[in-house]
Amino acid sequence: MASSGSPTSARDAFSTRLVFLIVGFGTAAWAPLVPFVKARTGIDEGVLGLLLLCLGGGSIVTMPLAGALTSRFGCRRVIVAASLGLCLSLPVLAWASSLPLLGVTLAVFGGAVGAIDVAANIQAIIVERQTGQSLMSGFHGFYSLGGIAGAVGMTGFLGAGASPVVAAIVVVALCLVTLAIAAPHLLPYGSQSEGPAFAFPRGVVWFLGILCFILFLTEGSVLDWSAVFLSSVRGMAKSYAGLGYAAFALTMTVGRLTGDRIVQRFGGANIILFGGLCAAAGFALATLVGSWPVALVGYALVGAGCSNIVPVLFSGIGRQTDMPESVAVPAITTLGYAGILIGPAAIGFVAHAASLPVAFMILVVMLIGVAASGRLLKL
Repeated sequence: MASSGSPTSARDAFSTRLVFLIVGFGTAAWAPLVPFVKARTGIDEGVLGLLLLCLGGGSIVTMPLAGALTSRFGCRRVIVAASLGLCLSLPVLAWASSLPLLGVTLAVFGGAVGAIDVAANIQAIIVERQTGQSLMSGFHGFYSLGGIAGAVGMTGFLGAGASPVVAAIVVVALCLVTLAIAAPHLLPYGSQSEGPAFAFPRGVVWFLGILCFILFLTEGSVLDWSAVFLSSVRGMAKSYAGLGYAAFALTMTVGRLTGDRIVQRFGGANIILFGGLCAAAGFALATLVGSWPVALVGYALVGAGCSNIVPVLFSGIGRQTDMPESVAVPAITTLGYAGILIGPAAIGFVAHAASLPVAFMILVVMLIGVAASGRLLKL
């Protein structure tokens, strides 16, 4: 086992950050390609929505499998294989016009993303435990940083006149170079597992998974509904309505990149308590005050409040004894993804039955519940 200050532990931590950067970068690079896919195939929003379900379905299928494979073959092999799957599928998504091919490729792409996500978090838990330091927020911060770089980079390539296929190939090349740097120092082993390869969450893992569900639901709601809220309820110009998510993503990224020192100083329980209250206050501010500049401040507070809660929850998986990590990490990751997949649709149903502000205030109540749970967890 490497000590906290050894060169080996430093290299392990650096390689882990690079993996989070890859998955954030590769995932976000897909988003600017969606309008091109829609135009190339001539499908409407309903068919596109069904097609996008293949991505989420692929992720949910591979997550438990990735935990079992990581336990058997090690983090390095799973991360490298899944990263190659991501790199192979992205150019196909940029080129294909056949709906069956797009559906299968999206499932492969989503499966690769889900597998990397699980294996990277298992590696992160092991590295954090070996060093004895709080590192999880920084790891997840590199995911957020990769997400911003992927979205901005792909948009820049396309805006400069590059074809979707050429832009995708550039993204793949950058991912492969980063993977080549990281791979030699990824862990050749995973978490030891004495239990089944697949299991429903139990004990504290179930509780942590529910909290992850709420946090990912919050993120998905800001991603999918903040622009609609700002334009339709607050009267903001549609061309600027994306600033709501930009404010959220910026404070979340900064919060995570600086979060390790904050978690080390104040402890995980306080991060959940005050982070949940900050996020709830931000959503309430954005929803109840009739001003779009105030709403932007509110979304920034949501990002800051949420930024370090999920990393703290994943660190908690490394400390619990109810389930092996190889099963627990896929369990809470799957619940989190369920929040992203189910949450925005649920917000839409509530908004249709009542209003979008009512739907957002339900989220405020849920975030207050997250804050209250901070005192119940030993993190």
